Amino acid sequence: MMGFCGVLQVDGYAAYKALARRHGGAIQLAFCLAHARRKFVEVYKSTQSPFARDVIERLQAVYAIEAEIRGSSAEQRLAARRTRSAPLMVALNARLIEMVGQLFSQSKLTEAINYALNHWDGLTLFLSDGRVEVDSNTVERSMRPIAMGRRNALFSGSEGGAESWAILASLVNTAKLHELDPQAYLTDVLERIVSGGTKSHQLHELLAWHWKAARQRTAQAAA
Repeated sequence: MMGFCGVLQVDGYAAYKALARRHGGAIQLAFCLAHARRKFVEVYKSTQSPFARDVIERLQAVYAIEAEIRGSSAEQRLAARRTRSAPLMVALNARLIEMVGQLFSQSKLTEAINYALNHWDGLTLFLSDGRVEVDSNTVERSMRPIAMGRRNALFSGSEGGAESWAILASLVNTAKLHELDPQAYLTDVLERIVSGGTKSHQLHELLAWHWKAARQRTAQAAA
C-alpha cells in the first residue's frame, strides 16, 4: 500500500483502520453496509425487535435504489444517491442516535447501533462518490474461491511466487467482474505482449475494461 491514495472498500476489520491512520488521511475507508445490516438482522432473528426490523426496512429501501442504478455511470449513480438515498440515510442516522440513548448499554441492539454510528462516515461514503459500492459483497464473492484454495497457496514456492499468484488471481477476478472469459482474455493479452503488438506504453489498453470496450467496438464495426 506504499504510496496509495484513494478509497478502500472494506469491512470493519480493525487492521484497515490502522492502515488508514498510518497513511495520514490519504486512504478513505468505505465500510460495508451489508455488515452493518447483518447485525440488525441477527438482533431481529433472536428478539423480533421492532426497531431492528425498522432499520432493516430502511436499508432495504437504499438497496432497492442501488438495484435500479446498477450499471449506470459513477456520475449517474452519485446523482441518484444524493437525491434519493441521502435523505434515507440522514433519517436513519437520526433514528439510531435517538434510540441508542434509550437502550441498555450491553444489549445486542445497542451493539448494532453503535457499530453503525461508529462507522457512519465510511458507511455513507457512497453518497459522495459514485464509484463506491454500498457494500463489499462483490469483492467477498470473488475472494471465496481464493479462500477455498488457500491450502494450495501455502506452496507457492517463495514470497515472489505467492505475489505472482496474487496478481494472477486479481487479473482473473477482474475479468470475471467484467463478464469476460478469463482464459480468452489472458490468452489474448499475453499474445499481444509477447508478439510486441502492444507496446509498453500501451499496456493500459489491455486492462479488462479497456479490452472489453475495444472488442465491443470491433464487433459493432464488423456488424
